[in-house]
Amino acid sequence: MAAASWRIVSSSVIRAVAYDDASRELRVRFSNGSVYRYLGVPADVAAALVDPPSGSSGRYFNDHVRDAFDFDEE
Repeated sequence: MAAASWRIVSSSVIRAVAYDDASRELRVRFSNGSVYRYLGVPADVAAALVDPPSGSSGRYFNDHVRDAFDFDEE
């Protein structure tokens, strides 16, 4: 994924994600409108969140992002 453009994902919990290659920051916009920034996320993890092997961005997020990286709320 390229620098920080929002990509809509198929999920009931996550609305969109944006990833910046240079800073390795992943931003996740949830369906409730909140946005969280995850730090130090590898590009392959961010790409898999947009096109998850399981077909579920929400499941992939829970399994590979949520408790794996430092984060803050924007």
